[in-house]
Amino acid sequence: MPPEQPHGNQPVKTAGAALDDAETAVIMIHGRGASADSILHLAQQLPQKQTAFLAPQAANREWYPRSFLVPVEENEPGRTSGLQVISSLIDEANDAGIDTEDIILLGFSQGACLATEYAARHPQRYRGVVGLSGGLIGETIDTDDYDGELSGTPVFLGCSDRDPHIPAERVETTAAVFEQLNGDVEKRIYEGMGHTINEDEIRYVRTLIS
Repeated sequence: MPPEQPHGNQPVKTAGAALDDAETAVIMIHGRGASADSILHLAQQLPQKQTAFLAPQAANREWYPRSFLVPVEENEPGRTSGLQVISSLIDEANDAGIDTEDIILLGFSQGACLATEYAARHPQRYRGVVGLSGGLIGETIDTDDYDGELSGTPVFLGCSDRDPHIPAERVETTAAVFEQLNGDVEKRIYEGMGHTINEDEIRYVRTLIS
């Protein structure tokens, strides 16, 4: 695989219904140092009937090498390659008969950064966008850089108030961008949670699927 597409030949793990039989697809993006299998464990706590879960694997277990808060060019080509992986999975789901409005983009940590970045850069109606402990990528975020229409897509942003990797200010800015794009934003900041996923967030995703 060319160096500009480091994630292009990585496996995609699946759970739930077969894509051809599913009515909904959930694209699950893992965090740094984790794996497709690890994020796919979350699917065990979610409705699986008629739902296909697709979890791509990042090369070397990271989508991009540095913090999501540095200049974008310092995280290339991983960032762009990761976004292309999401785009390819959306195309695959579409080809199987699942409309984009029945696709949920979900990520944790570095995966949440990638999932929210994709949705903000490719706004359209999704079943939902779920960013668990993450936010938009870049040293600074200029809301004028984002335009388009999410058409009321539910957008969930959950994070700790003292996450060691994700500043609360970036979550606030990310919420503002999605509101500007006409997303239906639900932002929940959890006191003292740390860098993890909690039951309240899982309940939200269950509702989004069902």
